[in-house]
Amino acid sequence: MTAPLDLLDLDPSLTDEERQIRDVVRQLLDDRVRPHVADWYEDGRVPARELAREFGKLGLLGMHLTGYGCAGASAVAYGLACQELEAADSGVRSLVSVQGSLAMFAIWRYGNEEQKQHWLPSMATGEAIGCFGLTEPDHGSDPASMATRARRDGDDWVLTGGKMWITNAPIADVAVIWARTDEGVRGFLVPMDTPGVTAREIRRKMSLRASVTGEIVLDDVRLPADARLPEAIGLKAPLSCLTEARYGIVWGSVGAARDCLETTLAYATTRTQFGRPLAGFQLTQAKLADMAVELVKGQLLALHLGRLADAHRLRPEQVSVGKLNNVREALAIARQCRTILGANGVSGEYPVMRHANNLESVLTYEGTSEIHQLVVGQRLTGLSAFA
Repeated sequence: MTAPLDLLDLDPSLTDEERQIRDVVRQLLDDRVRPHVADWYEDGRVPARELAREFGKLGLLGMHLTGYGCAGASAVAYGLACQELEAADSGVRSLVSVQGSLAMFAIWRYGNEEQKQHWLPSMATGEAIGCFGLTEPDHGSDPASMATRARRDGDDWVLTGGKMWITNAPIADVAVIWARTDEGVRGFLVPMDTPGVTAREIRRKMSLRASVTGEIVLDDVRLPADARLPEAIGLKAPLSCLTEARYGIVWGSVGAARDCLETTLAYATTRTQFGRPLAGFQLTQAKLADMAVELVKGQLLALHLGRLADAHRLRPEQVSVGKLNNVREALAIARQCRTILGANGVSGEYPVMRHANNLESVLTYEGTSEIHQLVVGQRLTGLSAFA
């Protein structure tokens, strides 16, 4: 029987392997994450290293990459995994996305063979954790203005500066740090135990509380020449990594929306007011119908982009379309679901407010909605409105 929220019968359009991967990931999350994530969120703590090792055993870390212990799965399979991860919690999906689509992808795409062999196998198993240092305290949406500098000193590089809002930073073994040099923006692999590197966890977050976020300070950090990612030349390199991460968000955000809607549908069909279930009222059904339509539209968009990616035809502005639409609609769904749950919608006993709070961050990171609007606008008009 078709699931109620699969209004367009999308499930048969997936391959057997894609469905199997999705179902295995969902089962792991049901067993390992869902029973605990509300407490992790409330406490602002998450066993990230333990989760990374469990995800590594399942092949989720860098799963869309090939070689070096990575699973080499399809883009659609990776997207489906992201959907299930974020249906549990955006912070949990962020752990996997930053590890695989930012840190590991940067090494896989721009590193030399020695760097790949040194880091990727242990990162794929979750034994080593990576983070991605691009955003700075004063430079978020405008990475071209980054203040972090790398200068040559003999055969070495010396890095000075700081990065902010860096997922995984306080627990990371290695950071991919982007810095300005005399030759332009370059990427560096910085072991976190290098003298001069400090990481401070950012506390008192109201969003992504089941995720480890930090600030990195680089105080005359001396690195050998071979710490530089040799193929990472210019700002296009980190931006390509962001495109990888944004693709996962396209899928992940609809996972959060789906979990909100599933929760709300179950609640509305069992909660009685004025002598009938909430779901029996016209206004409630109108809300549920509108949300379900937006959900399946978002899933269709994600699936289409995934098929384009697997055909090696996916363009960055298309990912911007997906991120802009799906996160925006997922947040709207979470907010609307909260209204149906009434006061229970703000309770930690239900996931809706947690998803809504998390999606506020997802709306901002990996490019704000305004940035993606400008990316799409530039594609439409041929004119850049960034400067």
